[in-house]
Amino acid sequence: MIWLIKQAMLPLMPGSADLPGLADTKLDAFLRRMRRESDPLFWAGIVAGSVLCAVTPLITLGVPLPAFLLPTRLRMRHAARLLVHRFYPIRQAMLLVRYAAGLCWGADPAVRAFFALPAYPADPGTFRSS
Repeated sequence: MIWLIKQAMLPLMPGSADLPGLADTKLDAFLRRMRRESDPLFWAGIVAGSVLCAVTPLITLGVPLPAFLLPTRLRMRHAARLLVHRFYPIRQAMLLVRYAAGLCWGADPAVRAFFALPAYPADPGTFRSS
């Protein structure tokens, strides 16, 4: 399931010559940790959004292939169209996937350095109120 979620997330945050993309982060480790630590309903929403992304290229592009078999250019167009789809539950499911991708991307030290932000300190694994 991690592989399918990655395939839904990667076209949402591509990199550029200067700015690292989601593919440049430690996405596998992040998703395993998220699965372990997140609320089951939140995780189910990410899985549902990723499955929706995989099976809907026929709706957004008119191409009868799963999204992970599309070329990069079409996969990015498909993801962009899902994010602005007129049917609100589709947009909402993709927003949840994009939100989780943004959590990983924004915490990456290289991305934070690009924006002149310090890297996050190591997580002590304990509950903090501040």
